[in-house]
Amino acid sequence: MPSYGSEDRALFEDDATKLYEEICQRGGIAVSDYRIAEGGELRKAFDLLVDMGLLSYDSEQEVWVPEDPTSVQSRVVSPLSQQAAKLLAESSQWTSAFGSIAQSWRRAPQASARGPFTYLRGSTMINGYLEQLLAECEEEMLTAQPQAGRDARFLAKAALRDIELLERGANMRTLYQHSARRSSVTHKYVSAVSARGAEVRTLDEFFNRMIVVDRRVAIIPNQDEFGVAVAVRETAVVAYLVDVFERSWERARPFTNRETSLLKDIAAEQRAMTMRMLIEGHSDPVSAKRLGVSPRTYAGYVADLKTEYEAETRFQLGYTMGRMGVSGREDVGSDLDDPGDDEPAE
Repeated sequence: MPSYGSEDRALFEDDATKLYEEICQRGGIAVSDYRIAEGGELRKAFDLLVDMGLLSYDSEQEVWVPEDPTSVQSRVVSPLSQQAAKLLAESSQWTSAFGSIAQSWRRAPQASARGPFTYLRGSTMINGYLEQLLAECEEEMLTAQPQAGRDARFLAKAALRDIELLERGANMRTLYQHSARRSSVTHKYVSAVSARGAEVRTLDEFFNRMIVVDRRVAIIPNQDEFGVAVAVRETAVVAYLVDVFERSWERARPFTNRETSLLKDIAAEQRAMTMRMLIEGHSDPVSAKRLGVSPRTYAGYVADLKTEYEAETRFQLGYTMGRMGVSGREDVGSDLDDPGDDEPAE
């Protein structure tokens, strides 16, 4: 039985299927039918059906009659499944082989000679580096994702990748902003990874994207150049970034907690952060980004505050809050509350 590719499948799904259904309804198709003659509009579809064994010739009536597709299906699909299994096995072996030489490269003198920082330019290079890094993850992945409205296809792919990591026995913790709780796509992703043991929390404050693997490599955005990430292998810097993550993690709220009291606390935290954005004089686009919401949603937050403080303009709102001594930090904890943070570093 010959193998069939994507072009054959496209022809089969369109013209060939329609022709086969017509032949089934009519009980056959005459040899003399002009559509299946050499150069006819359905000749390619007809040849494919014959080649696959879905049509057989009745010499007595001089017609082509349909055959049961069940037996044909197994002859067509089984070789493809076997081929796919072989390709997956081969792919896994190649991944293992590259993983081995990657570890050798990292131990070699020339790897350290390049320095503790690697600049990754463009999504292709960033994603390729990240996939290889996560494939080697053995113990833990920490991620901070400030933006929740990511593409559904990207999150679906990320879910498969992260589930594989979790099923290998690695731990995973992820931080989002509170606004992620409004994203149905993010809810699906969190549900999938949480079922395998991942922990996800949300925080009111803005933070930059970060991924830390096994506390040895961190990937962060390059603030000076869009579309560029930096892979950090410097032990002290990675340890510092992990400490920043841990401090944020302690203040964050469990994503899966839907208790009314928690949701009220989250709403209060977002309200307080909106106040801080107004008091600090940030523009609407900047403020919306820092809260992880759309400009329209942020405008709604401001409108609610205007109503609450009986202000018609933002100037009036800022003046009223200032006169009342409102800072936006009245009920929100901060790392600065720890007197130990004021001690100079030795």
